[in-house]
Order: sequence, then structure tokens, then C-alpha cells
Amino acid sequence: MRRFLCLIALTASACNMVVEPAPQPARTAPQQPVQGLAPGEANSAFAAVTRRVEPVAERECRSRTQGLNCDFLIRIDPNANAAPNAYQSLDRNGRPVITFTRRMLGQIANHDELAFVMSHEAAHHIRGHLTRQAANSALVSVGAGLITALAGGSAATVSTAQDVGGFVGSRTYSKDFELEADELGTIITHKSGYRPSVGVRFFNRLPDPGDRFLGTHPANPDRVRVVQATIDHNNLN
Repeated sequence: MRRFLCLIALTASACNMVVEPAPQPARTAPQQPVQGLAPGEANSAFAAVTRRVEPVAERECRSRTQGLNCDFLIRIDPNANAAPNAYQSLDRNGRPVITFTRRMLGQIANHDELAFVMSHEAAHHIRGHLTRQAANSALVSVGAGLITALAGGSAATVSTAQDVGGFVGSRTYSKDFELEADELGTIITHKSGYRPSVGVRFFNRLPDPGDRFLGTHPANPDRVRVVQATIDHNNLN
């Protein structure tokens, strides 16, 4: 069984049995104490930043895509106890939804950081990352099942191989997706009237994920470099 799983992993990268936990539907920020927005301030800040970022994100979406739903819904999770999170999803009609939890707002220090995180999540939708991630997952899942079947695996082993392959495939390009969203998010932040050079400081307070096998996020210094390079290249002063 183990040799089958290693063979699957080699279709994407080196075989390493130490992997991160299975991905959750939302991107979870580390729970780290910070002097963030107070509850009352967070509501007004969220409303103000949303009013400025949402129309810019929608214009960027329409100018960069064809046929994509660009009618963003930006909301606060009604569950006050939800873990610190900001994530992009789609509703049942394909409308892009950006969700912040209240505890995530408590991790954010100012309007520039809030605009940067919001713009980053909008960029995930504009770049089509959910669709691309699903396609990668399906492709590797099918390939892993086929390889395992050809190697003589049982039906149960083939099924397990497909599950593992789907997991590997969903993470193969996740770091690239994050950097792409950082780049476009930088532009959206600037066009919304906020300072991405200040917003990117949000990364300075997060534990560095490094370069873990099958990790979903790139190292923090890499993300900061992408943001700064985007600022320099586009003269975003």
C-alpha cells in the first residue's frame, strides 16, 4: 500500500509521508495575539473598506475575464466564534463571496491591511483559482487511480489512491495561486486608494509556513517580495 502512495506522490513531487492536515474549505490564519481592530471599529472599518474595494475588484474582474460572475458579495461570518479566517468561495449560483470572520478582523491592524486581505481574496476569484484547483485535483486523482490499477492494486487501493491523488493535485499549485493573488491583490489595493506597502505588513505578524511539502502557502518573505516587486514595477507609490 505504501509503495502505491509514494508512486502517486511522485507524479507531483518527491514522496514524503509527512504532510500537512487535509485542507479546510477556508484559508485559516494563525491565532496570534495582535492589537487589531476593536469590535466597534471593525464594523465601521469593514464597511468603509468594502465600499472602496468592491467596485474596484468588480471592474478588474470584468476587464480581465470574460463570462465570469464579477458581482462580489463581501460579508462578515455571522458566527462570532469562528476561527480567524478570510476566504473566497462561490454561492450556489456561482456568485463570488468573500467572507471575513470577526476574529479575523481582530487580527487586522488598520484599513490598509484590511484592504489588502480583501483584495487578495478577490484576486483568487479573478484568477480562477477555485476552478483551476478543482481541475488539478481531478486530473491527478484520475492519474493516480490509473497508475495504481496498472500496478495491480485492488479496488479499495485504487479508491484510496484517487483520494490521495485528489489531495495532492489540489495542493500542487496552491503556492503559485497565493503569489498570483498577492500580485493582483496589490494592484486592487492601490486602485482602491489604500497602501499595499502598509497592507503587506500583515504578513510580518504571521508564523512563516516556510517551504513544507504540500504546503498551501509560500514563505512570508516570498510574498513580501512579490508585493514589493509589483509596487515597483507598476509605480504604485
